[in-house]
Amino acid sequence: MTIAIVDDIKEERVLLRTRLEKIFHQKDMGFHCCEYENGEAFLEASKDQDITVLFLDIYMDGANGIEIAKEFRKSNKDCLLIFTTTSSDHALEGFQVRAMHYLVKPYTEDELSSLTDEILSRIPTPEKTLPLKVNGSEFQVPFKTIVHADHFSHMIHIHTTAKKELVIRQSFSSFTAPLKEDSRFFVCNRGTIINMEHAVDFDGTMFLLDDGSKIAVSRELSKLARQHFMDYLFQREDSNAYNNFSGFGIYSSDSGHVACISPCELIFKAKT
Repeated sequence: MTIAIVDDIKEERVLLRTRLEKIFHQKDMGFHCCEYENGEAFLEASKDQDITVLFLDIYMDGANGIEIAKEFRKSNKDCLLIFTTTSSDHALEGFQVRAMHYLVKPYTEDELSSLTDEILSRIPTPEKTLPLKVNGSEFQVPFKTIVHADHFSHMIHIHTTAKKELVIRQSFSSFTAPLKEDSRFFVCNRGTIINMEHAVDFDGTMFLLDDGSKIAVSRELSKLARQHFMDYLFQREDSNAYNNFSGFGIYSSDSGHVACISPCELIFKAKT
């Protein structure tokens, strides 16, 4: 995580950085901090840096913080922007550049600590990856790109979203160990694991995946598979609602059939 502090008063920059270092140390977290005494210097440096969080003073010599923020947003839409200022008079303009917060000077360490909690809650968790060695070459395969994997003839066959099949020599138990710690994955039988992100239907005995694959579930795992799939779909629906995406609903029948379906299909099934 890279944090940039832009303030034309050195003492203010040092105070903020020192407090951030203390707070993140207490949270056992590290970060990289860059300081700039004016907005122009920051804009130039930001071209070569991926800034996660920006603390930007509004009242500075030269271009003010609002002007700098407008220019910065042209190239960076995702950075968490916090204005540090002696006044909140520019609230409307701050909204226009998607400012996350106004930190009004002088601020307390408790106020900054609460703000860092909110910052950390908004930073996406890095996508997990699985280290693999294929034909002598080492790869980091993102979990989300794994559709399913099968074990047979002492080999693991990994099917990915790129419609590629990666083949490695590894035991099924050691391969699946890190995946089973992630709620997206489910072991369907003695030699197959699937990623629920790519499951679109479960009829009680078999999963249908979005690449067209049909994965059989052993009889003793059928009830658990149904519950796991429903739990995952509801979890995804909650996340989608939070992000204002409401494209799909969840349908479950008494027979054990579970599917991720469109709202129109959901209404039709409810009527029938």
